[in-house]
Amino acid sequence: MVIRVITALVVSVGMLVALAWAETRSWTDSTGQFNVEAEFVEYSEGSVTLKKADGETITVPMTKLSRTDQTWVRAHLREMRSNRNRPTRGGSDPGAGNDGASASRGAAGDWLQWRGPDSNNIAPGPAAPTQWNETQNVKWKVEVPGRGHSSPIIVGNSVIVTSADESRQATGVFAYDKMTGKPLWQTPITQGGFQGEMHPKNTHATSTVASNGNQLFAVFIQNNSVQLVALDLKGRLQWQVNAGPYVPQQYKFGYGPSPMLYDDMVLVASEYEQGWLAAFSQKDGKPRWKQPRGGISFSSPVVTKIAGKDQLLISGLKAVSSYDPKTGQPLWATPGTTNATCGTMVWDGDTVFASGGYPESQTIAVNANGSGQVLWRNNEKCYEQSMLAYDGHIYAMNDGGIFFCWDAKTGQEKWKTRLGGPVSSSPLLSGDNIFVANERGNVWVMKANPQRYEPVAENRLGDDVFATPIVSQGRLYARFADSSQGRRQEYLICIEQQ
Repeated sequence: MVIRVITALVVSVGMLVALAWAETRSWTDSTGQFNVEAEFVEYSEGSVTLKKADGETITVPMTKLSRTDQTWVRAHLREMRSNRNRPTRGGSDPGAGNDGASASRGAAGDWLQWRGPDSNNIAPGPAAPTQWNETQNVKWKVEVPGRGHSSPIIVGNSVIVTSADESRQATGVFAYDKMTGKPLWQTPITQGGFQGEMHPKNTHATSTVASNGNQLFAVFIQNNSVQLVALDLKGRLQWQVNAGPYVPQQYKFGYGPSPMLYDDMVLVASEYEQGWLAAFSQKDGKPRWKQPRGGISFSSPVVTKIAGKDQLLISGLKAVSSYDPKTGQPLWATPGTTNATCGTMVWDGDTVFASGGYPESQTIAVNANGSGQVLWRNNEKCYEQSMLAYDGHIYAMNDGGIFFCWDAKTGQEKWKTRLGGPVSSSPLLSGDNIFVANERGNVWVMKANPQRYEPVAENRLGDDVFATPIVSQGRLYARFADSSQGRRQEYLICIEQQ
């Protein structure tokens, strides 16, 4: 490895990315022969600059670093870029005004809503372990009462999920200590009024909780209406409102969308024949805006800054659609996908991607500048599960359990491999590894390698996985069920390198 020692920081006129934090760590070259303790200074034109404790700076080509160090650099560059571009989600004192500028984006380790800190299912920070079994790398495992498909979120020291007791027609929000799994509190929300008909794969607690760092927001269906609730971080109810009806007539498959946060609002979707998309105040639940969304679909809305502005993206109803998240006004809509989708849209650069669904099968790439330009499409279907956009490529598991990698710009198939379905959980990126589970509890780990399928490990989580795992500070948290003892029991598990 050639190491160039410099006495002053040279700022090139090319691409320069500098990070604001300083963390001393061990750096190793790709051969494993050289090691240095140093702080990361910057990444510029393919090289990494490090600073030793004595002030000496070292510049080395990124490709000469070990794979672990390359992964670390990429993760921190992503985190810096996302901090600059992500829209705000509220989080100031609920009793004070919120102009968005001081809005909390969560503390280190927080995973505040469906799809994570940047709404893209890419985990910042250290990579999670890739292998585990009943005893290896299991920090804790705890029983979760009832049944639900909501993914866990993390707020401070708490892991939060929802669940439903179908025999009692009761729903609630449950909190566990993220380091020990110890139950912290549980708050009952609704009693009675469950949906009379539902798809056997759905539950009465499918929507993931959202948090602004000070409050928790959850939705449940009761008496044909969407009940939106706000709790404090100790589980105490702050307010509850009837957000609006949910009365599907043709396809009574149950409710699925998760609430999402933007600025000082909670965004809620309820898509059926007379459906709607709406925003409510985080402070008191009062309505801010509402738009009609007539048709059966199940996707969660998502907000990102793309093509120069914040856009609320949602698929389904035979279109890929964008709204102004501040006002709810439509920005653009491009024909695509099909009637019903469940996955959340993803994006790369100024291109958005959607897939579904029912009755047709389609994956589509659309320019988000409002031109209506369709860049590519194919006939693959990711109905329940979302896709993963990363580093110029789209990674996706179709309903048949075939995992694909496509070029994000052209749609060219880079590779595919058959893993096995059926599938409801979405792929997750941690470090440079993709984690993906099927409904039978198989969990595959592979490199995010656009050149070829590169398997890393295969693990199991019980025999029933619908929720999507998350990663926080190098730990993987997952919700699953196991029926091997003669009865179905749900669990939360924390996987940590040991």
